[in-house]
Amino acid sequence: MPAHGLAFVRLLPMPDGYPPHHSLDYPLLPAGNTPTLCADCGTHGAVNDCLGMDMTGARASFWILLGAALVLALSLGIRHGFGLFLAPMSQEFGWGREVFALAIALQNLIWGLAQPFTGAIADRFGAARVVLVGGVLYAVGLALMGLADSPGSLSLSAGLLIGIALSGTSFSVLLGVVGRAVAPEQRSMAMGIASAAGSFGQFAMLPATLGLIGWLGWSAALLALGLLVALIVPLAGLIRDYPAARQTHEQTLKEALREAAAHSGFWLLALGFFVCGFQVVFIGVHLPAYLVDQHLPAQVGTSVLALVGLFNVFGTYAAGWLGGRMSKPRLLTALYLARAVVIVAFVYSPLTVWSAYAFGIAMGLLWLSTVPLTNGTVATLFGVRNLSMLGGIVFLFHQLGAFLGGWLGGYLYDRTGSYELVWQIAIGLSLLAALLNWPVREQPVARVQAQGGWA
Repeated sequence: MPAHGLAFVRLLPMPDGYPPHHSLDYPLLPAGNTPTLCADCGTHGAVNDCLGMDMTGARASFWILLGAALVLALSLGIRHGFGLFLAPMSQEFGWGREVFALAIALQNLIWGLAQPFTGAIADRFGAARVVLVGGVLYAVGLALMGLADSPGSLSLSAGLLIGIALSGTSFSVLLGVVGRAVAPEQRSMAMGIASAAGSFGQFAMLPATLGLIGWLGWSAALLALGLLVALIVPLAGLIRDYPAARQTHEQTLKEALREAAAHSGFWLLALGFFVCGFQVVFIGVHLPAYLVDQHLPAQVGTSVLALVGLFNVFGTYAAGWLGGRMSKPRLLTALYLARAVVIVAFVYSPLTVWSAYAFGIAMGLLWLSTVPLTNGTVATLFGVRNLSMLGGIVFLFHQLGAFLGGWLGGYLYDRTGSYELVWQIAIGLSLLAALLNWPVREQPVARVQAQGGWA
């Protein structure tokens, strides 16, 4: 508190991502005091104008964060339960498990390939339109998936349509919105909150989806989920995101790509995110089968994945909070090292129901904690102008790892009769990701430094 006893406020950015006109700390004048001249604009009453701008920005940031959190909870929560449809659909149509697995693998691949393009559209034209279209495609994809009766129709609905829909309603686009809506020092925390909401959706929708299948059957359950995910369409109205302020020379997409491609930290983050994708999909897809192979009850696998989703809420929130106070690349290094320790302890210790639950809790804390840290680092390095596109490219590497983790797990199991080799690969990749993230420095490029971190 200053000597004159006046409180101070820090202005938040305006909802379109512009830096505020009055970027310093200004005193709030007590009632009845004569306004003084503003240090920036030299006008009377400017201090109170600053306060009004601050309140407007704060409200806009709150609604954007709320909208992004709800969209992520719906989008990622429903996707988290897709594996529950494998058995009933395969049984009804007499498909081998590879039919459903291929459709979901195609979904992850299309999601990753589409992500840089949907991100670029969101950066240029605003995220609300992208989220709205993504919500419509998601609902249509689920409805068609519920009516699918052939491998082709399943790949079209669950693979193509939902893959594109996820690129418009998931992390890269929504965290790009959040990154533009808050001040630089608050980005990591805000991204952690939004990511935690997505994690809670994964926890809540798993038993909800299982209940719908038991009550309505798999086909009607997918139609019901289509109606639920359609709520994304009105929620898009909360995400009033606009392209960042145009500069005298606005960076083109080609220039943004060239700048990122020349930065070693960008590729190190992307390769580290590849490891994250490999691990989470391998564990998410194959852990239940692994536990059954080790003579544990089948329901233990579902319970472990539910614990992963629940504790992921706390993990992503904590990662976002810590990312605003410590080096995010160093936190990523520690996180990947912790994953290696957890996997080693799980695989090479006597396996019980309780050790499986402990593994679910530990991995949950580390599960998607990489997301706010990785996206936050990209924002620090290159600014928020092209954050959704650049974050989308990094996410593409995550999805390539996801595809490989899901496919390689099954392939090596069929060849060796065990998951041990895949677990060893996952441990080795954790150590590699820790090494990759260590040299990354949170030093904005010269262009961002010149523009005060809002470029």
